[in-house]
Amino acid sequence: MKNTIAALVIVCVWLTACSSNQSEKQEQLTQYVDPFIGTGGHGHTYPGAVLPFGMVQASPDNGTQGWDWCSGYHYSDSMIAGFSHTHLSGTGIGDLYDISILPISDKPFDTLAPRSFFSHAQEKASPGYYQVYLNDFKINAELTATERVALHRYRFDTATNSAALLVNLGFAINWDRPVEAVLHRVDNHTFAGYRKSTGWAKNQQVYFAIRSEHPVDSITLFADKKMIAGDSAKAQQVMAYLHLPAATAAVHHIKVAISHASEQGAIEGLATLPGYNFNEVRARAEQIWESQLQKIKIETTDSAYKRMFYTALYHSMLAPNLYSDASNAYRGADSVVHTSKGNVYSVFSLWDTFRGNHPLFTVLHEERVGDMVNSMLLFYEQHGLLPVWDLQFNETNTMTGYHAVPVIADAILKNIKGFDYQLAYKAMKASAMQNIRGTDAYRQYGFVPQDKHGWSVTMTLEYSFDDWCIAQVAQQLGNKADYDYYSKRSNSFAQLFDARTGFFRAKNSDSTWVEPFDPYYSEHGFEGMYIEGTAWQHTFFVPHAVDTYARLLGGRKPLIDKLDTLFATTSQMNGDNVSGDISGLIGQYAHGNEPSHHIAYMYSALGEQVKAAQRIRQIINEQYHDNPDGLSGNEDCGQMSAWLVWSMLGMYPMNPASGEYVFGWPSVDKATIALPNSKQLQIVVKRSNKDALRITEAALNGKRLDDMHIHHADMMQGGELLFRLE
Repeated sequence: MKNTIAALVIVCVWLTACSSNQSEKQEQLTQYVDPFIGTGGHGHTYPGAVLPFGMVQASPDNGTQGWDWCSGYHYSDSMIAGFSHTHLSGTGIGDLYDISILPISDKPFDTLAPRSFFSHAQEKASPGYYQVYLNDFKINAELTATERVALHRYRFDTATNSAALLVNLGFAINWDRPVEAVLHRVDNHTFAGYRKSTGWAKNQQVYFAIRSEHPVDSITLFADKKMIAGDSAKAQQVMAYLHLPAATAAVHHIKVAISHASEQGAIEGLATLPGYNFNEVRARAEQIWESQLQKIKIETTDSAYKRMFYTALYHSMLAPNLYSDASNAYRGADSVVHTSKGNVYSVFSLWDTFRGNHPLFTVLHEERVGDMVNSMLLFYEQHGLLPVWDLQFNETNTMTGYHAVPVIADAILKNIKGFDYQLAYKAMKASAMQNIRGTDAYRQYGFVPQDKHGWSVTMTLEYSFDDWCIAQVAQQLGNKADYDYYSKRSNSFAQLFDARTGFFRAKNSDSTWVEPFDPYYSEHGFEGMYIEGTAWQHTFFVPHAVDTYARLLGGRKPLIDKLDTLFATTSQMNGDNVSGDISGLIGQYAHGNEPSHHIAYMYSALGEQVKAAQRIRQIINEQYHDNPDGLSGNEDCGQMSAWLVWSMLGMYPMNPASGEYVFGWPSVDKATIALPNSKQLQIVVKRSNKDALRITEAALNGKRLDDMHIHHADMMQGGELLFRLE
């Protein structure tokens, strides 16, 4: 018996040692994520606590109006107005900020909602965690989160008889405006209600449940700025001071759960987080983030590159957001509460994310793609069309194109399962055959005429690409008639090519050119010919037909010359209403806005990989940094970051529905990508010197890839992708 016990002890010690060694070998990647990157400049990100694709985003709001406060927080600010639970990551429009809570002490309980000064020296953020010291109240506030619940921890530095939690359902900045709010006491620990608001999304409904660790003594309630008696309030603006007992411990916890379906859904959400063990919840959040970040392990001697890469990977997973509650209930596009079979997602910034972030999901999060597509199909069944820019199952109709189509097409063409291909195909065609957003004119004239609809050039180019995507799906599904029809439509962009100037430019319905024409002209309004850009930035959006564009220009050499000029010409723009979204300029290339993201890779598609590498290296080094203003434009729900993730690995989906990743310039020395079915792809980069740009050899498992791209299906088989650079 003694020998058996001794043997077991030896085995346990050995296993512990092996586990310790393995732990030492597996570098912790969360240490390289800085959630403050993008909170300065015009990045519009938030630093708060959230899980990958989580429903709850618990983050501070400064309470300041303005474009750079679209996420509620900007690094230049020094005030905290509260911690709300819904936020947009890096958009150009401010909305949400639901269920604002602020711990206070020694302040009057009135309608003048207090704010507190804070210092960045007393502020921290990491994946799944946020902390700030509220100077005015002498309270240290910490936030962490599960998928649907936020956990707050407040440490009161000094004893006080007037500690309270301010629940401000009237808090609103930018586009957001409360319409109706309710708060009522469920018991001495629990308060629930809802906040209905309008703004960018017209019908937002967030139900909440707040549970306090310690019982609440009493409530001071304000309804539309008038103090009322009782335990409940209903008004456009509701504020509640939940008074904590004088004997409250120095540390106080609260849990906040939300639902977009019902108050009961929020209360049930609270049950998914038993207890108030903040450290345990924080550790779990960090473990979840670590497991996601471990899907790509990079090696580089540049520490800034490492912080940039892993923060970008982190940002790529902040949207779309889980929308169905703990009971799988959600409020649909028809304003009816439904129950889903799987997870339902919302916040699809499709004009941005179809380009790089959704293709990244097909590699790293294939298990989620089916539910994401199903969410779009639910939207279609309830609304009649696929979403354009879906915010809490509201159609905001923001931006151009019908870019749910390339996302769904990409999933079908990559044979990703979990949704109905025939239903998806029907939905794609419904968007292509709609009679709004200029599509009726597009079909009638073969292009969108400027005298029929603004943004006509951008619309024509983007509809052409979306139609190419439908054609590829038609071919895969064996529908030749549709394939021929949509293939013809996919060439509509050629109708707007002007051989004299070499640009795609606007025509009227009588086929005359809109005059005067200035490729440096920008008009941010709806009457512009190009959305958020100039002719220079939009004229290259033919990712499905680069060779056709080259032929229109007279051959590959003229197109390469035009790309050279794009990067070398003046960055000056003309017009009285130049779009503020045009940022991150290198010549007229605008990396801070998405229409430019594929352009550098066109060089590789045209046989000029070195020129691609030169520009990609320049973009990485000039347009991204590891500080708060480290993004050259709006993050846009992960697209700015997805570009960096792809590009640092040495490739990018230039045509985001082709299943091909075009090579550019790998900035890492090595990368290991975890793939489904326990496979992995190792990217190995061998350079003749640190400044090497030319890919002299690209090989997958020893087989040369001379056409400067890799197919998705081949990559997902795993193995070794070798780059030799000189």
